[in-house]
Amino acid sequence: MTRTRTKLGQLIPIMFTFFVMGYVDLAGTATNYVKTDFHLSDTMANFLPSMVFLWFFFLSVPTSLLMSRIGKKNVVLVSLAVTVLGLILPLVGYTYPIMLVSLCLLGIGNTLMQVSLNPLVSCIVSGDKLASSLTFGQFVKAIASFIAPILASWAAVAFGNWRILFAIFLVLGVIATAYLFMTKIDEDAPSAHPSTFGQVVRLLGKPAVLMLFIGIMCHVGIDVGVNTSAPKILMERLGMPLTSAAIATSVYFLFRTLGCLTGSVILSRWDAKKFFGLSVAMITLAMVGMFFCHSKAGLYVAFALVGYGNSNVFPIIFSKALLSMPDKKDEVSGLMIMGLIGGTVFPMLMGILSDALGGQIGSVIVMSLGAVYLIFLSFRFRQEVETGK
Repeated sequence: MTRTRTKLGQLIPIMFTFFVMGYVDLAGTATNYVKTDFHLSDTMANFLPSMVFLWFFFLSVPTSLLMSRIGKKNVVLVSLAVTVLGLILPLVGYTYPIMLVSLCLLGIGNTLMQVSLNPLVSCIVSGDKLASSLTFGQFVKAIASFIAPILASWAAVAFGNWRILFAIFLVLGVIATAYLFMTKIDEDAPSAHPSTFGQVVRLLGKPAVLMLFIGIMCHVGIDVGVNTSAPKILMERLGMPLTSAAIATSVYFLFRTLGCLTGSVILSRWDAKKFFGLSVAMITLAMVGMFFCHSKAGLYVAFALVGYGNSNVFPIIFSKALLSMPDKKDEVSGLMIMGLIGGTVFPMLMGILSDALGGQIGSVIVMSLGAVYLIFLSFRFRQEVETGK
């Protein structure tokens, strides 16, 4: 009983940290408000979410090396401190450069957190309970993603200042940092041969790894793309004000949260490759809806479909990648996290094409290309089942 209570006492601050991990998704909400406040083009505005996800490419492997030196918990604490600093900046001053720096810090903090937090959980729970704990952590993370646009809209309407969102998240971030700092966690011994950047990059020469890496990029690109463009689509097609259109992001994250909550149950009873195919079908239908729908209800259905469909794409691809090279799990894991660079590539392409075509149809085209690749990946998974591979 004491041991169970000890584990629970260690898991609570870690789950609190998963909530802070969800702060990275406020980039989409911030992008829409900053675009309006500073009268930016789509290209300039979409630099904001791009700055968040850029760091996954450069810092994922160095973070794993840092863990071997100072420990997993200390890296998580560093990530929380960087995140808190990023939340403070918009409260001190509000300019486009400050918002760029703020979201860069949120991206750096989130990269450190993504790489170090899951291994820290493995120091407390193991076996079958580890998978369920990590899944629940993703659910907690999704809650922060879901409430961010709601809080921003509420603050904008009630106080005329959407950046109150940063103040609320700042308070919770400080509490999470203090709570984890005071919690004792016994960590595993560091690896004697940690991965290097060169070792990870060389794995891209293997077709299976490259295929899955691109899949991660497309998943994250669609995720950030919908987060950023959903309110813009409503504003463009229905003439809705930003304070109302921003709720579209919450619709997306609500169904993504439901997907995280139910996905672990479904995957425990159903073949992952079949569920992947169903998820991709939902994403594809959503893209069709975003192309052709001009009604509020139709667009909300599209946002809901892509939210649920995209919610479990990452864990399925990630687990497939680890199983593809069981003797290189650390290297493959670092490479898949680097694939989150898709959150930088997609928004930049979306902004450029939207400006070129004069509307959000450009954003939908770029996201649809990601969906097409996931369809290809789904067929590859099915072929593996049919051939027994």
